[in-house]
Amino acid sequence: MTTDIHTLVIGGGQAGIAASEHLGRRAIPHIVLERARIAERWRTERWDSLVANGPAWHDRFPNMEFDGIDPSAFAPKDRIVRYFEEYAAKIAAPIRCGVTVTQASKTAEGFRVETSDGPFTCRNLIAATGPFQRPLIPEIVPDTLGITQMHSTGYRNPAQLPEGAVMVVGAGSSGSQIADELLRAGRRVFLSVGPHNRPPIRYRSKDFVWWLGVLGEWDARTSKPGQEHVTIAVSGAHGGRTVDFRDFAHRGMTLLGRAGAVTGSTMQIAPDLAANIAGGDANYLATLDKADAYAAAHTLDLPEEPSARTFPATPDCVTNPVLSLDLKAAGITSIIWATGFAPDFGWLKAGTFDAKGAPVHDKGISATEGLYFLGLPWLTRRASPFIWGVWHDADHIAGTIAARMPVPA
Repeated sequence: MTTDIHTLVIGGGQAGIAASEHLGRRAIPHIVLERARIAERWRTERWDSLVANGPAWHDRFPNMEFDGIDPSAFAPKDRIVRYFEEYAAKIAAPIRCGVTVTQASKTAEGFRVETSDGPFTCRNLIAATGPFQRPLIPEIVPDTLGITQMHSTGYRNPAQLPEGAVMVVGAGSSGSQIADELLRAGRRVFLSVGPHNRPPIRYRSKDFVWWLGVLGEWDARTSKPGQEHVTIAVSGAHGGRTVDFRDFAHRGMTLLGRAGAVTGSTMQIAPDLAANIAGGDANYLATLDKADAYAAAHTLDLPEEPSARTFPATPDCVTNPVLSLDLKAAGITSIIWATGFAPDFGWLKAGTFDAKGAPVHDKGISATEGLYFLGLPWLTRRASPFIWGVWHDADHIAGTIAARMPVPA
């Protein structure tokens, strides 16, 4: 039997739930298909101790607060899962879990979608599968070295790894938090640091998400040249901390530049560590400068914080960087690749995609009639892949679908 529905949403995470709310508000018949469970990636593709990087007052949908959590605290991942479950129940979202989509193709009337629960037909199709689709692991360390390798999506806790030193590649939120956790667990840790932004977790009594809001950063429509894929080193762990890699080094971590080719058991390390640290500092200081200017221009009564501009001493591993590392001699038995994701729309046989497999769209609207995308980075602005940002994008998509519906006679 074929199920026919006006609009079909693929993905039951934050994007799919947001889409369901705004479609429901407009009385647009729809079904949300989820391959596993609501917010599955939060459940099974994140480490045990993960918490949100933004405080609970911010990292949520506008219409429901986190129950039982201090608004200034950082919600743990299990509570985030429960939040989405509660929200889906609140709006009576028609989500069908355990349904895998194998193919979606264009038809004269709309789309035909093949699934593990039988075929569906629809006039509109919203791909709400989010940005975390296909984990990327560079193929530079041969398996013959016998080193355990995994993407950050496979990491759970220090006890999961074999004894020995650990190398973490990638210094965004995931890499920096995992490296810090391993260091606190007593592991010998090597951290490969690439270009990154490094905002203060709080400044002058305000959370960094608040500053990004009043400074207009969340509403930025396009990224600055060369900044499209720069990671953000920020952490809600341990009550929220401003990440400073020099602090990691002073606590015993070895910082490295970007990881390069491996010959035998020796990895070449790019001589860019100092430049990457300096780039993160420049981003950090620029944020403080903008915040100070905003506070002065609006005569805000906020306590000044000159100590925020004081950095730890430059550690020796930055001054005298390691340019080649014998993985075996260093005792490295595990490598965790916090190296991001690639899009995976192999199931979607409609629309246009660029050379990297990312969909071509205008604010989530494809040139293919009836096809929409939601939850992707920079879909409409910087906030698009975040919880509260995707909620607003979903309103835009649902409004576009409603406007294109025929007017009843």
